[in-house]
Amino acid sequence: MKICERIKKCAEELFRIYGIRSVTMDEIAAKLGVSKKTIYQCFSDKGELVDEVTKEILENNKKMAAHSREEAGNAVEEMFLTKRAIHSFLLDLNPSVLFDLERGYPASFKRVQDFKDDFMYKVIAENIRWGKQEGLYREEIDEDVYAKLRMEMVYLPFNEKLFPRSGYSILNVQNISLEFFIHSLVTSKGKKLIENYSSKEKDN
Repeated sequence: MKICERIKKCAEELFRIYGIRSVTMDEIAAKLGVSKKTIYQCFSDKGELVDEVTKEILENNKKMAAHSREEAGNAVEEMFLTKRAIHSFLLDLNPSVLFDLERGYPASFKRVQDFKDDFMYKVIAENIRWGKQEGLYREEIDEDVYAKLRMEMVYLPFNEKLFPRSGYSILNVQNISLEFFIHSLVTSKGKKLIENYSSKEKDN
């Protein structure tokens, strides 16, 4: 692995655990066992490093979404595969990451906002249309409103005023919100699939 890729990977690991604001370039260099000068040969400053890490995370999320769609046999299963991927992504993630981006790295935060408003919206709306076509989701559902509601629900667990770290797990809140959302969509046919996939999850 090239040194610039190693730096990005190390930075992402530290950001995930401690948040972005609290991690210094010195700490990243020490973790890698390289000089800070080496980091600056790849990235002009911390802002550029944060932006590159953000871009890579968003690209990986796009690949994750594409994989879930390819593997799913129906719209409900796609939701469950997405839930599994989100679980992996959120595991041990410091909830201050989004707040740190918004406060200190506006260009990177805009990337996240654009990803949510464009890519995520499209994925969710397509899932809703798919579920309707299969008779798994209720026909009267407003795709636009439901897709936008789900987009906001994905980011809601990061709101520390509503869900302070001392009392809530991002992962648990995210799982509850997704379960709430799926149940709001389905017909009786879709509900049977939810019960089936939920049972398999418990068995695993």
